[in-house]
Amino acid sequence: MKSFVFYLCLFLLITSALTATNAVEVLQSPNGKTALSFELRDRGGLRYGVSYCGKPILIESRLGIIFQDAPPLEEGFQIIERKKSHHDQTWKPAYGERNEIRDRYNQWIVDLKENQAPHRRLQLIFRAYDEGIAFCYTLPEQETLQDITIQSEKTQFRFTAPHYTWPVYSAQGAYEKTRIDDVKSNCERPLTVKIEDGPFVAIGEARLVDYARMRLQPVPENPHTLESQLASPVTVSAPYTTPWRFLMIADTPDQLIERNYLILNLNDPCEIEDTSWIKPGKVIREVTLTTEGGKACVDFAVEHGLQYIEYDAGWYGNERSESSDARTVSRNPKKSGVKGELDLHEVIRYADQHGIGVIVYVNRIHLERQLDEILPLYRSWGIKGVKYGFVQVGSQQWTRWLHEAVRKAAANHLMVDIHDEYRPTGYSRTYPNLLTQEGIRGNEEMPPAENTLILPFTRGLCGAGDYTVCWNSTRIKTTHAFQLATPVVFYSPFQFLFWYDRPQQIKDEPELEFWKTMPVVWDETHVIQGSIGEYITMARRTGDEWYIGSLNAVRQRALEISLSFLPSDQKFTASIYSDADPQGASPRKVSIQHMTVDSTSIIKADLAANGGQAVHLSPQ
Repeated sequence: MKSFVFYLCLFLLITSALTATNAVEVLQSPNGKTALSFELRDRGGLRYGVSYCGKPILIESRLGIIFQDAPPLEEGFQIIERKKSHHDQTWKPAYGERNEIRDRYNQWIVDLKENQAPHRRLQLIFRAYDEGIAFCYTLPEQETLQDITIQSEKTQFRFTAPHYTWPVYSAQGAYEKTRIDDVKSNCERPLTVKIEDGPFVAIGEARLVDYARMRLQPVPENPHTLESQLASPVTVSAPYTTPWRFLMIADTPDQLIERNYLILNLNDPCEIEDTSWIKPGKVIREVTLTTEGGKACVDFAVEHGLQYIEYDAGWYGNERSESSDARTVSRNPKKSGVKGELDLHEVIRYADQHGIGVIVYVNRIHLERQLDEILPLYRSWGIKGVKYGFVQVGSQQWTRWLHEAVRKAAANHLMVDIHDEYRPTGYSRTYPNLLTQEGIRGNEEMPPAENTLILPFTRGLCGAGDYTVCWNSTRIKTTHAFQLATPVVFYSPFQFLFWYDRPQQIKDEPELEFWKTMPVVWDETHVIQGSIGEYITMARRTGDEWYIGSLNAVRQRALEISLSFLPSDQKFTASIYSDADPQGASPRKVSIQHMTVDSTSIIKADLAANGGQAVHLSPQ
């Protein structure tokens, strides 16, 4: 009888412990709309889910880390401790799309331990924001887990249905609309998903500094499921915390854009004590690689309200040749059909005399070999910024190298624009000398308007995009009014406005007044309306001035733009730059209209197919 009682009590104790272990815990956002659930399932396996306004978004999604030479950390766990906290702070960026950002979330730190030897420990950090959820892994310092190589993650995003999504498979690729179940491996982030009868969400990565890039891949055995795909193994030493994985959530695609500051909140505060030398601005690219061409660009910049000229590839010789030397000025004579010499120091002197800065392009071949020499050298020359060309991205090695290269540039008071396939994960908060980057299918590639109208709702969510706006190229597939509005929609603190244009090609066109007065960083941003791949209207404010950009694709469209965001007690002069012929017969002609407006006004935008409208609101 005593033996029966003993085993009965033991059974009840074990059952009680298992029940407690498997209990679903829910972490809610401050406003209660976003909820993240976590539980141990299937022999202590890690599972999480996400809901929004009571609607399931992700269900029973796995978590775990797979090591190269050790058993995985994905099941057999018990919860040692849960620590819950609340954070609410407002901070001011050095510059951005808004001058103040609120960082508010509820947080769990869940300490886990394996039930069996060697009893390794794992920590999960979960955050629930009103704007979405985020989580990361921490490997605490422990004898059983020191220098280790992470082969992959079992970080899954399991949706409830085959929702529509917009994947792309290279950072500058063309987007397509498809179903979650048709997404292929190596899918770029952020990935925007339209939940059926529900919100819009975006899967992304934040604070990627010394880890391998995460992209997404399907899980064949689980429908509607995507899983993290690391670009390389990752070698780390405990203690170590991985980058954040996040799910941005909003009721509409417009609101998704307005919540893109979530990625900045998931990065560390600014490490640069004095940021006064970091000066965003508008840029023209110098393509002749001559002294005469550089001075002409300086004069053009002064006349048209630009702040920088950029000497592109070839100013120090063939940028693709290891025999070239980025410490010297040696113009590549084969780079263009223009004859002439280049005295870069004279151009820098002339530019500085006229209040214009000089940026230079350096290819990765020479960055990798000469970085520590050229950065202090360029500073001594008076160069203001460097465009890092064709840098290698993805693997842990090159991720670490690139962010160290940004920090080294900061130590030399040089601003940075990263060329080609790099996509941001919010590091510009920590090192704001990283002003912008490509990783976007911009005007350099002359995309159709439909692809351009997908970008704000996808690529635009993760940070500044060097879209390389063009004006006079005959290959542009959109109207001039569309081009005028583009830099309002596409945020970039280095805003290249004349990519294929030379100063002598630009006529005295009155509509360019819009760009002349337009800033490139903002105090306030609103998305007034939009539909992915079809149209968008954004309004941005700097000081008392407002700028509105509308872009349209596919068909002619009429939009109404409410000015209810304006202060109620003030009148403004609206300068409206529109498609002169909404039927599309004269895509290069822009009509200009001036009118008085206030917060009760509605501006009508009659947009050509692949057309646009730009508006400047100046207080009276």
